Amino acid sequence: MTSRDLDVDAILSGVHDEVGPDHRSGLVALTGRPNVGKSTLLNHLLGTKVAIVTPVPGTTRNTIRGVLTTGSEQIAFVDTPGLAKPQTLLGQRLNHLVRDTWSSVNAVVFIVDIAAGIGTGDRFLAAQLAQIGTPVIAVANKIDEVSDKSALLPALQSLDALAPDGQPFVAIVPVSALTGENTDELLRVVTQQLPHGPRLFPPDAVSDQLERQLAAEVIREKLIERAREELPHSIAVVVDEVVPDEHRDDLLRIDAVIYVERDSQKGIVIGRGGDNLKAAATSAREELEKLLGARIHLTTHVKVAKEWQRDPKQLGRLGY
Repeated sequence: MTSRDLDVDAILSGVHDEVGPDHRSGLVALTGRPNVGKSTLLNHLLGTKVAIVTPVPGTTRNTIRGVLTTGSEQIAFVDTPGLAKPQTLLGQRLNHLVRDTWSSVNAVVFIVDIAAGIGTGDRFLAAQLAQIGTPVIAVANKIDEVSDKSALLPALQSLDALAPDGQPFVAIVPVSALTGENTDELLRVVTQQLPHGPRLFPPDAVSDQLERQLAAEVIREKLIERAREELPHSIAVVVDEVVPDEHRDDLLRIDAVIYVERDSQKGIVIGRGGDNLKAAATSAREELEKLLGARIHLTTHVKVAKEWQRDPKQLGRLGY
């Protein structure tokens, strides 16, 4: 399986296998405005999917650690939600989560959409990052979308100018998360920011995300892909457990509950004759079978949790 439950006590012990004196390991946060390509970059660096990818801004809600282990280093990437002006209690909690993550990692990879240009949100983020004292690597993503390469240098200079006086970025690395262009250089720069020491995770770990969390995220991704514009942020998915079938060793059973905020949204998720939900569930099942390496029996239920994004009790119940 590409994602599995990890032994928390073993992780906290901080030692996994013998490593040489030159081995480096640490935590690295990926951050940036919504929809700049954080999840796409994370998935590409790992060579497998641990974060959902949709064209809808602000779809990442959990810090997802993707673990990359080579012979000489182990990098645990944390994919944080995009920091933005909060409109709901959920948004406030996600912003707190981002700032807490920044202060607890060895380096931050600050990603901007260089094709779209530097914006107010990028300037805001750069100013926030300057307050934490953590080394920051600036990444100019989506260079594959820059048709006029002569415009790339001034764009990179604009990115460089976001760093405050006396606190420059560790490096500025142009990449394409979609094609993988120059991501090897990014990994080299990131590795140099990590302290020497033993692995933090077992060498075969890909993510510390539980199977039930991964299943919930994949189901939510497929629903977002099919939803109307006003619906994605109103969808929450809860999977209590992923359990083996009692009669088949190659089958996992997943029971998912999909929450929306209003009765009208329930109809949108289900679709006429159930077609929308059925198509999303089929797509999620097929992807989870590849990710978890087993056949999946997936059942789904749609429920209304009115205004859950603004209700502290319901946010807690839904895991936020």
